[in-house]
Amino acid sequence: MSGLFSPRTRYSTWRKLWLNLAIAEKQLGLTAITDEAIEQLRAHVTITDEEIDAASAQEKIVRHDVMSHVHVYGIAAPAAAGIIHLGATSCFVTDNADLIFLRDACDLLLTKLVNVIDRLSAFALEYKDMPVLGWTHFQPAQLTTVGKRATLWIQELLWDLRNIQRARDDIGLRGVKGTTGTQASFLALFDGDHDKVEELDQLVVELLGFKFGYPVTGQTYSRKIDIDVLGPLSSLGATAHKMATDLRLLANLKEIEEPFESTQIGSSAMAYKRNPMRCERVCSLARHLTGLYQDTVQTASVQWFERTLDDSAIRRVSIPSAFLTADIVLSTLLNITSGLVVYPKVIQRRINSELPFMATENIIMAMVQKGQSRQECHEKIRVLSHQAARVVKEEGGDNDLIERVKKDNYFSPVWDELDKLLDPSTFVGRAPQQTDKFVKVTVSAALAPFKTYLTSEKVELSV
Repeated sequence: MSGLFSPRTRYSTWRKLWLNLAIAEKQLGLTAITDEAIEQLRAHVTITDEEIDAASAQEKIVRHDVMSHVHVYGIAAPAAAGIIHLGATSCFVTDNADLIFLRDACDLLLTKLVNVIDRLSAFALEYKDMPVLGWTHFQPAQLTTVGKRATLWIQELLWDLRNIQRARDDIGLRGVKGTTGTQASFLALFDGDHDKVEELDQLVVELLGFKFGYPVTGQTYSRKIDIDVLGPLSSLGATAHKMATDLRLLANLKEIEEPFESTQIGSSAMAYKRNPMRCERVCSLARHLTGLYQDTVQTASVQWFERTLDDSAIRRVSIPSAFLTADIVLSTLLNITSGLVVYPKVIQRRINSELPFMATENIIMAMVQKGQSRQECHEKIRVLSHQAARVVKEEGGDNDLIERVKKDNYFSPVWDELDKLLDPSTFVGRAPQQTDKFVKVTVSAALAPFKTYLTSEKVELSV
């Protein structure tokens, strides 16, 4: 991602745009553009470090980045020096290049996002049957399974996949529109031939690999396009933050942890610590990512008529920053999902501490089937439940509700059934079936177009 937004890629893309503009103009009959000019432009389409330095030096003189690069490109391709940028305005290269970067950056994110979903889906299937205490309001709730909980993260990631792909496919090229979007300069080049100007616009769009160009623009493409692209990235940030927060809470509960290297140090003072630093990194960067969306909204809303220049500086910061941030968030999630550690005994111990309360309804139903009064049974088990809760909360003891039930002769008709009534797997509903179907049907269908993106490569993170 950093390579995509590097100066070399940016300026080489400008040259690619100038080359294809010249090819299209020559193809449509401009005799001033020779085969030699095209060949020299093609031969030097990738800018060198020396040329980048030369353009920077020229910019200090003329105070114009595009014209500085026109000058340096002309030195490298002297046969084309007089026709580079013919009929174009600066936004022909700057805006069209930005649209190319938006498209290609989405492709890079999609590759990593697909692999995060794939690895998390494998985790969900592996643990689809493992009961775990559910939480609502971060208070103990009915049981779910480890795998089913993972599907909640996956589902939001699938929506992010859909949104980023949709935004990517909606990106067109600005094309050749001239200084205020009227194509007046190109109409003059082709002696008033409107059909040739339209052909030129379409040909450049095709040469640059786009399915369509925007039919109307000002000097720039509408900055609402940036909103459409960064909106899904901001939404991805929310997904990542939620998932990483859940994992941080689970780490505190000692139920699930992110990967922890054998030589990793959690704290300089507390040697025993296993801080969830990867998830903390995701949360930190995700907050930055979600906030960048506001840059695009505010910028689009204050553009004047055909254009103003107060969009330029902020876009040079916010757009690369959004993609670079999303990229490292996904890289970190890929690392995390490749090595999640589950602690079944801790999970079981927590279930055991809460399950007796949840099983009270099952006990009541079993007693009714033995001929007992529901109301009488409800009152007796209510009293025992409060006694057990007092032991847990006031004395710091274990939940002894079942022991109390076993000691109360009233409940003797169901004593032999208590183990069955307390089987955690009977409290998870359809969680295993939901997980299995979701991964094998919903996720499989969503990832089918991206099979070539999948990789088993391990992602290493820098400190």
